[in-house]
Amino acid sequence: MFINISSLWTGCMRLAGHIYTLILFSWSDYKTIFLPITAFACATAPVQSLSNLIQGCIWIWIHLILCNVSNQARAKEEDEINRPWRPLPSGRITIGQAFTLRWVMVVFCIVWSAAYGAEMILVTLGLVATTLFHDDAGFSNHPVGKNLCNVGGYTTIEVGATRIMANQGSLDSISIQAILLSALVIFTTIQAQDFPDVEGDSAIKRVTFPIYAPEFSRLFTLTVISLWSLLLCWLWDIECFIAVPYVSLGIYVGSRYYFLRTQTADRYSYIIFNAWLMFSHLLSFQARMDIAHSLDVCQIFRFILLG
Repeated sequence: MFINISSLWTGCMRLAGHIYTLILFSWSDYKTIFLPITAFACATAPVQSLSNLIQGCIWIWIHLILCNVSNQARAKEEDEINRPWRPLPSGRITIGQAFTLRWVMVVFCIVWSAAYGAEMILVTLGLVATTLFHDDAGFSNHPVGKNLCNVGGYTTIEVGATRIMANQGSLDSISIQAILLSALVIFTTIQAQDFPDVEGDSAIKRVTFPIYAPEFSRLFTLTVISLWSLLLCWLWDIECFIAVPYVSLGIYVGSRYYFLRTQTADRYSYIIFNAWLMFSHLLSFQARMDIAHSLDVCQIFRFILLG
């Protein structure tokens, strides 16, 4: 009996260690990808039930791990400088095991998506293709290629999460508009994540926007975040009491990137940037509220006219 309990305990501890390793793979992306995309899907779908929310969160997480393992399997040298606590530089997993896990996650995610229909399999395959371009074809070493891959990664996960949380087979016009706007925002602002990593990227000879154009990239980031803040408020017809703090946050984070240039400041600016990005993803909910209000007005007129 003692031996069985001991073996069970050992197995549980080993399982806990594996789960912790998976958490470490995706830890730095909870605030940058998991939470913003969850917020986006909840607002854009909108989320239909607690069950849909949980299913959507699980789908996002396993696909996030797929991306993280694929990326980090080739980034040990960079992570030894920027994030030494990750599984590869900390020695929790070998490079060979990481590559095996990568393809295990590909199969696992395809099977998981199959439960939601053939179109969701295509979404997963789209994400897999993005990781191949980013990690295997070398797109991550070019500023434009890296941003394009980030767009592919964000939008495919947004599509999948929105479909699950909406509990419907296709995306409506509001969801499509929100995803297209998200793609444009990501393409023009995602270099915000590269400013804190200049040292590590330089070590592996990766050319990011901040490395290619140190001064212009900061001015561009300040300008484009400020402009997007104004444009998104106009496109989604946001009320002033929401628009003012949102635009102020955008100008603030953009200004931080331009005026505060230490690595510590850039890391903090990136945290604030993700708060701005999450806020941006919630704006599409205004369109849902407008539709709901229109339906209420129509029902009132129908009641008055028809009795």
